[in-house]
Formats: sequence, C-alpha cells, structure tokens
Amino acid sequence: RVIEVVPPSTKVVVQGELRRRQARNEARTQHHALFSVVVAIDFGTTSSGYAFSFSNDPESIHMMRKWEGGDPGVAHQKTPTSLLLSPDGTFHSFGYTARDYYHDLDPKEARDWLYFEKFKMKIHSSSDLTMKTELEAVNGKKVQALEVFAHALRFFRLQELKDQCPALSEKDSIRWVITVPAIWKQPAKQFMREAAYLAGLVAPQNPEQLLIALEPEAASIYCRKLRLNQLTDLSCRPLANGLAPELSIDSSFRQAREQLRRSRHSRTFLVESGIGELWSEMQAGDRYIVADCGGGTVDLTVHQIEQPQGTLKELYKASGGPYVAVGVDLAFEKLLCQIFGEDFISTFKAKRPAAWVDLTIAFEARKRTAAPHRTNPLNISLPFSFIDFYRKHRGHNVETALKRSSVNLVKWSSQGMLRMSSEAMNELFQPTITQIIRHIDELMKKPDVKDIKFLFLVGGFAESSMLQHAVQSAFGSVCRVIIPQDVGLTILKGAVLFGLDPTIVRVRRSPLTYGVGVLNKFVEGKHPKEKLLVKEGKNWCTDILEKFVSVDQSVALGEVVQRSYCPARLGQRKIIINIYCCATDDVVYITDPGVRKCGTISLDLDELDKSSSPKRGRREIRASMQFGDTEIKVAAMDVRTSKTVRANIDFLSN
Repeated sequence: RVIEVVPPSTKVVVQGELRRRQARNEARTQHHALFSVVVAIDFGTTSSGYAFSFSNDPESIHMMRKWEGGDPGVAHQKTPTSLLLSPDGTFHSFGYTARDYYHDLDPKEARDWLYFEKFKMKIHSSSDLTMKTELEAVNGKKVQALEVFAHALRFFRLQELKDQCPALSEKDSIRWVITVPAIWKQPAKQFMREAAYLAGLVAPQNPEQLLIALEPEAASIYCRKLRLNQLTDLSCRPLANGLAPELSIDSSFRQAREQLRRSRHSRTFLVESGIGELWSEMQAGDRYIVADCGGGTVDLTVHQIEQPQGTLKELYKASGGPYVAVGVDLAFEKLLCQIFGEDFISTFKAKRPAAWVDLTIAFEARKRTAAPHRTNPLNISLPFSFIDFYRKHRGHNVETALKRSSVNLVKWSSQGMLRMSSEAMNELFQPTITQIIRHIDELMKKPDVKDIKFLFLVGGFAESSMLQHAVQSAFGSVCRVIIPQDVGLTILKGAVLFGLDPTIVRVRRSPLTYGVGVLNKFVEGKHPKEKLLVKEGKNWCTDILEKFVSVDQSVALGEVVQRSYCPARLGQRKIIINIYCCATDDVVYITDPGVRKCGTISLDLDELDKSSSPKRGRREIRASMQFGDTEIKVAAMDVRTSKTVRANIDFLSN
C-alpha cells in the first residue's frame, strides 16, 4: 500500500562551494582508482557507434573499427541502428550486417524475420513507457522494447569490442557510458539503464559503473577541446547582407567530408590538453549553444565556461524536439504516398520490406547531396520490385502514376528513376529546418540566454549543407556558427571524455519541478475546504506539493536535497513515497492541472533491535536526493542508528 507520510522535519541542505569542489575531486580520484577504461556507446536513432579510452592515457580516444558494408557517399564511421532477430526471436545481427542480410532474404522468408530500425524514437514518443513496452518489427510482430535495446547493447559488448580489442578482457574495470537525448525524461533514461543491466554491461548492484550521458552535453565537452584547425567556421567570410556565400559553405562541407573520409583509416584521435586556440578568445562568463541535430531529435543546450577550473555551467534547461533527419525521411514517404497512394505504400512496405529498405538507402544517398542553391535535378533509383509490384497492384506503370498525380516537381526518368527537381528536394527539408531554426530562435530569446558567442552544430544532420546554410543565414549576424570537422563523431568522443571526468559539468538546470504530496497544518482562508482532513483532533491540509526542486532551477553537482520521514506505524518495514512532477513552478497541490505522478521512492527498513525502543521518539529516516547529475539519485539513512537504508527511485513502474 502506498502511504503518504507526514515529514516531522523538512530541510533543504545546500552544500557549500568548498564541499562541491571536494566531491568533484573525490569523484575524479574514485574513477581513476576503480576504472581502467571508459567505453562509450553513442546509441543513435539512425546510426550507432562506440569509442574507448584508457584511464592511464586519457589524451587518446580509440574509435570503432571501419564497418563492413556501407552506402555510396556515406562515411561509415558508425553503423545503422538496425537489429535483425531470427524467426524464433534470437539475436542474428546488428548494423550493416543486419540490414544487408535482411535485404537479401527471399520476400516470403523475410516475413518471418524480425527487423527493427530507427527504434530509439519509440522510447522518446512513448508517453507511458514501462518495462513491458513493446516495439513492432517491420513484419508487424511485437517484441518487448527492453529486449530489443538489450540485444543491441549486448552486440557492442560481446562482439564488436572484443573483436577490435581482445586485450580488453571482462576482468578489466570498465566504466560504460551510454548517450541519450537531453530532452529525454527520467523514465527513458532509466529504461536505457535497465536495458544495459539486461545486456550484461554492468550488474544492477554496481550502478556507478554505468553513466548516462546527455548528447548535446557530451558534444559541448568535446567542442571546448577543439582548436581552430579542427573547425569549420561558417561565419568567416560574410557577405554584405550577413550571409556566407553558398560556394564557401559547400566547399567547407566538402572539406569536412574529405577530412572525415581520410580519418577513417586512423582509429585513434588525440584530444588537445588544456584550452585550445578557439577558447583563447573567451573570457570568464562567455556563453555558447550546442545544437545537436541527429537522426531523431534536435537537442539544444546552453553552456558557460567557468574559469579557472574550466568546468561547464548550464544556463537554461535542455530543450528540443523530434524535428530532425527522420523528419526529412517521413516527408519523402509522404511524397511517395501522394504520388502512388497511401494504401499502396503501406502494402509495399509489408509485402516487400527488403525492397523498401533499398529505396530508403537510395534516398539517403541523394539526401546527403542536396544543397541550398542546387539547380539540377536529383535522381532516385526505384527498386525493380517496386516498379513491378506497382504495375501488378494498380494495373498501370509508375510513369502513369506520376503523370496522373498532382506532384509537378517529380518526373519519371527513362532510366527507371524518380527525377526530383531541386524545389521538390527543398520542400522535403523545409518543415524540419524551419522547426530547428524556430527552436534555436526561441531559445536565444530567453532572458537567461543572451550574449551568445558561438553556436555549434553537431550530430549527423549537421553535415547537411541545407541546414548549415539556413542556420548561418538566421544566426550568423549574432554569433559565430561553427561545425566540428568530425561532426558525426563529436558526441561519441565527448561521451568518452565525460566518462573520464563525470564532474566536468558543474551546474545543470532541472528540466521539471519535482516534489511529493504531504500534509500541512490547515489554515482557514488559505486552504480550500475540500482539502481539509481531521486526524487525531488536528486539522490538516491534504495534497500539498512539497517541492524538491523547481523547473529550470540551477542545481550544482553534489548539491543534496534532504527530507526526513517517519514510518506511519510501529514495525513498518517499507516506506513508499510518490513523486510528482510538473513543467511549471506555480503549482500548489498535487491535484493541480499539469501535475502528474511520475515515480516512487522506496525505503526498505530493517527491523529495529529491542534495545532501540520507541520510547526515544518516532523513528526518523533521512532521504538525500541529488538532482544535479544526468539522472536523479537517492540515498537514505536511519537517523537513530546512522545505518544506511536501502533506497530506490523508480520512474518506470507507474
């Protein structure tokens, strides 16, 4: 039974700056003592990869090996986030191997195999995420999401890492880091942790061995290490109207692509020690934005470099949304539905799933060549099975479908290709790019976000010259727009650096208001009568939201919020406290609009010794919560005995 308890004493303990520095130094020392290597997994919507670094050589980041397979025009430093399970549900393959094997299956045989791609977005979009949430494979069959994610993580642990670095044995003390979007809520972060436990990366009794890294935060940590020769600055050569010429943007894009292509053969990157040339211009208090434009989400974070220690301070809570590269893919699918009919596209995806994968690969290659001022059309190959299936399904050919459709900017090529005009391609990009620009603009208008000096574009979609041009046009006059040359690997490398020093981000902002429901003394005229509860002759007001932390409140690493609770009855062995959250700060009761139950804190109590009689007063359990990390943490202590109380915080069992 869930029991709402009345706290006999309520206090918020804010650690002093000296104690926070001490905690940071202790955390650094503890890491180097416990972990000999850091392994980071960048689990992306469209592509994934890993990198690692040894604690005794933190300046060297070792990248994943060159993947087998790949697509024309795509630098395959990472592999597609594609998973293939055998018909009996066992793991078969991941990445390019999974995608290509599935593609080569006979269409009838393929119907029995379970193929998943871009499944990370399902976790973000699921409003009621639990341990039993299911994902649907291409063939329509469902599998528990936790198993799907665990299969993918297990692949990196058992196959990839062991193949690349056999010397890295299970006996080594490995600290794992998994990246997630900063806009993910606590249930999604806990879900990734549970998947890592199921995959065998770490044991549940050693939670400190796994860190959850926020993607734009990881990118920020890496960007602050870069020197000017590792950057593409779109603001270098502005025209009179404030825009960078299209030629310079395209050439910078090609230069970055060539740099990435050449670096494929070198799997070790040296990290600059100290602050690079870029930061020599910055003074204490200078601010910058990191826009992580990946496959599934755009994630924005605002940081300030603190000197002399070089730590980072978050200035506004992480923001963003599901606007990015997948949005362009969905726009292309919508265009196909407009031309060939939504019913046909749905049937084709179900009956010829491998051919659909083929078509998406062809579009991906052409999407990457799209440029803002390109005038010549782009040709996209249609698989033969698409052309043949359409003729059998509709009774006429695809050329007739194009002529009959209302889409004038897409024609049929005699070579068997869709011929898309540059205007048609631009229309696919515009909704996604417009939302990204709008979101950055809204962020820059916030009172806490001003005097921005740099805007870093990172993530896979940041390679798009369409996005580069739009961002430079919109913001080049107010800050320098900068792109790291290895833009697709920025988050991965930053995640390794975060694993080496998890204390580098000293201050974060709370994304929500968190608190618990309590009873307070009822005050006539202040509290509504419907909240009155008479208990043991005293008047209490029910459902008061006692806040732990408020939305967008600055919370330092190591800062602790403490609450004391008493068991409701003698001999009680468990206290369960409901946690409530809200996106605003102007709420009073847990029943107010926008307030919802989001999790529980469980405190397991040992049986008291007979010597510890209740004569000395009610038993008091002190719970300590940390909101300054990437995950919310809780610990507890029995005040009378000073013994640790087993405490657990759960956001997935609502």
